[in-house]
Amino acid sequence: MDKGSKNLLQGTLDLLILRALRDEERHGWGIQQRINQIGEEALMVNQGSLYPALVRLGTQGFLETEWRVTENGRRAKYYRLTAAGRKRLEEETEQWRRYSRVVNLILETI
Repeated sequence: MDKGSKNLLQGTLDLLILRALRDEERHGWGIQQRINQIGEEALMVNQGSLYPALVRLGTQGFLETEWRVTENGRRAKYYRLTAAGRKRLEEETEQWRRYSRVVNLILETI
């Protein structure tokens, strides 16, 4: 991934994490794999960025965590959205859509 893509990812990582957790709770590796899979590996999330973001989102009250055993028999922390996290996802999604529309308008006009 080029430098521009990394900067874009850093600015939208919270949104991607919240979206990955919208429909089901996941452990960290599962969140990473889901984002990478849906993004067709064009946006690659690495653990060095993911886990600090998960801690930050939890501290802000957007995620709850629970230690459980995975399907492979390993112990892992599972993350799920709180009500505040769902609200934040809606707000961030709308903000991203507005931003995207404006950027597209500028690109088509200039």
